[in-house]
Amino acid sequence: MKPTETRAARRRLDREIARLAVPAFLALVAEPLFLLGDSAVVGHLGTAELAGLGIAGTVLTTIVGLCVFLAYGTTAGVARQLGAGRPGAALAQGVDGLWLAVAIGLPVTVATALLSPGLVALFGASAPVAEQATTYLRIAAGGITPLLLVLATTGVLRGLQDTRTPLVVAVAGNLANLVLNVVLVHGTGPLPRLEIAGSAWGSVIAQVAMALALVTVVLRAARREGASLRPDLPGVRAAARAGVPLLVRTLTLRASLLVTTYAVVLAADSAANTGSGGGGDAVPIATHQLAMTLWAFLAFVLDAIAIAAQAITGRHLGAGDVAATRSVTQRMLAWGVASGVVTGVLLAAASPWLGALFTPDDDVRRALVPVLLVAAAAQPVAGVVFVLDGVLIGAGDGRYLAWAGLVVLGGYAPVVLLTSAAGATLPWLWVVFAVLFMGGRLVTLLRRAAGDAWLVTGAEAVR
Repeated sequence: MKPTETRAARRRLDREIARLAVPAFLALVAEPLFLLGDSAVVGHLGTAELAGLGIAGTVLTTIVGLCVFLAYGTTAGVARQLGAGRPGAALAQGVDGLWLAVAIGLPVTVATALLSPGLVALFGASAPVAEQATTYLRIAAGGITPLLLVLATTGVLRGLQDTRTPLVVAVAGNLANLVLNVVLVHGTGPLPRLEIAGSAWGSVIAQVAMALALVTVVLRAARREGASLRPDLPGVRAAARAGVPLLVRTLTLRASLLVTTYAVVLAADSAANTGSGGGGDAVPIATHQLAMTLWAFLAFVLDAIAIAAQAITGRHLGAGDVAATRSVTQRMLAWGVASGVVTGVLLAAASPWLGALFTPDDDVRRALVPVLLVAAAAQPVAGVVFVLDGVLIGAGDGRYLAWAGLVVLGGYAPVVLLTSAAGATLPWLWVVFAVLFMGGRLVTLLRRAAGDAWLVTGAEAVR
């Protein structure tokens, strides 16, 4: 291929990646705004209400987060069918994913509503806080099935190479949620003042509306292609089997983050007991929370490229085009590295001032700077990790990702806990996080990507 043709091919590929990644990034950013809108309204009711919302929100985000495989697995399967020139089969597989979301969502909704007092009690909150959390959680559980449908339909649309529709629905849903929260929490006109219960009802109504909008889009497309809308039990079971490895992968990631936080708490307690904490045990814990919040926000940039990788990889492998898959993987890796370098440089440059946006505590502000510098240095590695994760998810290589996640967790957890027990400070714990956790993921993903085992072609090759 001539250099001019190569440059033109790269530009076309860059445009395709940007077309999928930019709306995906904006939709990802919109997701945490849902709970943020609730917090902004409920926060004016009082501290107990805000704390209760925090506990209930943690339960809900954990439940929904564990079901992210509904989006990832559906994206891979639908994209493969689309690449194979079978749009009807693609949408039929997508409908199976929707029925799986309902099959999971309904019992989880009932269980969460019934068990809400016990789930809240696990956090050991005071009686006033627990009462507020239980009230919110019992009502907000009604939004679990709609949220799982949002995940599944978003996965279908991504597989169909459409990331704009989920963005439009996410923005509209956030605006509706904010308006409903204000109206129902404080009461307007003939409507009574429902306080924290009004926030929960507002969220549920907005979530139901979002699910209805996205389900309508998918079902209309399925009808156009002649795909059945009825539940196909073998198809639903196949979707569930494909989702199990991705669920294990997600559990290993969340477990690694929990272990990191636990290690920080242990180190903070030890420092406070020996009098070397320089501000007590609250400073390193608060600093770690802020650093993780910023890390998660920057992850949206990299995850958007991973979403594009899922959709494009699945489509090319479905079409049987291994060369194109390799080519697009290399290009998206370049995007990942470049994005990681940019986010890393920006994070490092802003590190002396970011703390002031979140806290007036000078000890936390000072402690945050070295931690953010470590996080900034790890951003290029994170860029590669996110992209390759997306590529292998798009290839349907969930089983390998699950085993790799278990291996990384098994190697990382004891080391970070031992490092904490040895009295390491917070920046050193973040070094361990960057080197062993992110580095471990990098090694396992590069090893897989270098081989050919994941390059399984055809519409039915998702494992």
